[in-house]
Amino acid sequence: MKKYIFILFLSMQSLMAQVQFEAKVSKTTLGLNERLRIDFVMNVDGDNFNPPSFDGFRVVGGPSQQVSQSWVNGKSSFNKVYTYFLLPTQRGAVTIRQASIEYQGQTYKTTPLSVNVTAAVEQPKDPNDTSISINDALHLVAEVNKTNPYLNEPITVVYKLYFSYNIGITNWRELDKPKYNDFWSQNIDIKQLSAEEGTYNGEKFRYVVLRKTVLYPQKSGKLEIEPLSLDIDVELPTNRRDIFGRVLMTRDNKRVSAGSKVITVKPLPENGKPDDFTGAVGKFDFQVVPSRTTLKHGESTDLDITVTGTGNLKLFNLPKPVVPSSLEMYEPVHSENVSTPLSGMTGKISDKYTIIPQYKGNYTIKPIRFSYFDYAAGAYKTLTSQEIVISVLDGPSAGDKQDIVQENAVVKNQISNSDQFKYIHLKTKLSPINKKAFFGSTLFYVLLGLPFLLIPLIILFKKKKEAIDGDVVGNKLKLNTKLAKKFLSEAKKQIGTKEPFYVALERSLHNFLKAKLKIETSEMSKDKIRATLTEKKAQPETIDLFIQLTENCEFARYAPSTTVAMQQDYDKAVEVISELEKQIV
Repeated sequence: MKKYIFILFLSMQSLMAQVQFEAKVSKTTLGLNERLRIDFVMNVDGDNFNPPSFDGFRVVGGPSQQVSQSWVNGKSSFNKVYTYFLLPTQRGAVTIRQASIEYQGQTYKTTPLSVNVTAAVEQPKDPNDTSISINDALHLVAEVNKTNPYLNEPITVVYKLYFSYNIGITNWRELDKPKYNDFWSQNIDIKQLSAEEGTYNGEKFRYVVLRKTVLYPQKSGKLEIEPLSLDIDVELPTNRRDIFGRVLMTRDNKRVSAGSKVITVKPLPENGKPDDFTGAVGKFDFQVVPSRTTLKHGESTDLDITVTGTGNLKLFNLPKPVVPSSLEMYEPVHSENVSTPLSGMTGKISDKYTIIPQYKGNYTIKPIRFSYFDYAAGAYKTLTSQEIVISVLDGPSAGDKQDIVQENAVVKNQISNSDQFKYIHLKTKLSPINKKAFFGSTLFYVLLGLPFLLIPLIILFKKKKEAIDGDVVGNKLKLNTKLAKKFLSEAKKQIGTKEPFYVALERSLHNFLKAKLKIETSEMSKDKIRATLTEKKAQPETIDLFIQLTENCEFARYAPSTTVAMQQDYDKAVEVISELEKQIV
């Protein structure tokens, strides 16, 4: 009997030895202005946790509970933690008394802890804390690749916003758009803003490229590029932290400007300028190609004059051919296949002339000259095409009046050019010769009685429609809200998680445009969105708010953001979608 009692006692001792419940503090000595973290850790799922009274401290956070369980090599481990954040209220040695739990009918307690509280201490400066002003944290720069170009030589302006690593950008608005008086300008669309690392005045910054513009000066002398100005909302770190030790941010605002730029444009040299020069500047190839040179009477040929290369392709006229009077030449069809990257316009332009001979014989089209200024070489260059001979094998001879009369007689029986491609009608409308009388037929009586059967349904439908139509404002509001929630439902679910939220918010804005404007995501440039919404009679303020919101989505991915800022962006999105739904016609 004593043997069994002893074994039972050892089993209880072993069970009690397996239960661990202890208190752990983040530090044993702290200043009066510092916080203390205390964790009550247990390796079993105890019940009725009873914390101490925390005399000498004020609870500023907690309790927060964390539970974890794992299996390793067939053995399970369990961990449960209650966490508090305390702020001392007095100096000296302060005792944290015992906490207790219950487990399988037993009560377990922690060991009391003693903490020494000293006078307030000077806290070390947070490396994320900024002692610089907001003026040193934001810089808007306009980078011009060339300030002394020739007339019609391309230059590029790139607008970059530099910002410090320890600030966040929550919103930005354009106050003044850059103006390019006396320049031909082309904005290069930036579909997605991305933050990159760079240096400004020898210091490391992050930057975002906001605009890229290609300019072609249209007059010589000193030309001014008026500045881009922005109004930016930012979040700056402070010396304070929240209960979880995270740096608290404060909101601020700054207006930045890229400053005006002066471009000194050199005129094209007069020395060596060809007489047929029409303003082409760049580096080009020139071709004059006929579709065919041997024709029969009544046939035509196309003369294609093409310029390819890099330069101001949209800003000059192609030379015109000179043909004999016996060749009838029509006005050209102009075509362009030009793209505008950051280096300037590149591609080709062409004029296609249709030429119809009147008489048989051989006709010569003289060589065509094309002159341009090569700004890289600083000289004019002239390209000349080959002489072209058009051979007409048959038809009337020039000056033969009898042939002309015969030709005119033939023409009377010919199908005119405007009618020769008309198609033959394949569908006919046939009607029977002997028709049955409609009066007294079955259809007559059905149609006669149908209005009387529809009267009750029409009355009910009309009353219901009047009731619905009477609430115009309510119907419009319901429709707008429903549409906004439809597109923004996914973004609302992600509030609190920065990157998924802004990805979903941007996608919802694009889906709204796809549904309302029937445009694809690949076509959604800022200029395309602005032009389409303007065409649909949307208000300029609403359009600006929509574009700013899409740009904010890009900024927020690379900058700190809070739940409050996300909620504000979400509310703005609901508002702008509702407003666009009202305004778009």
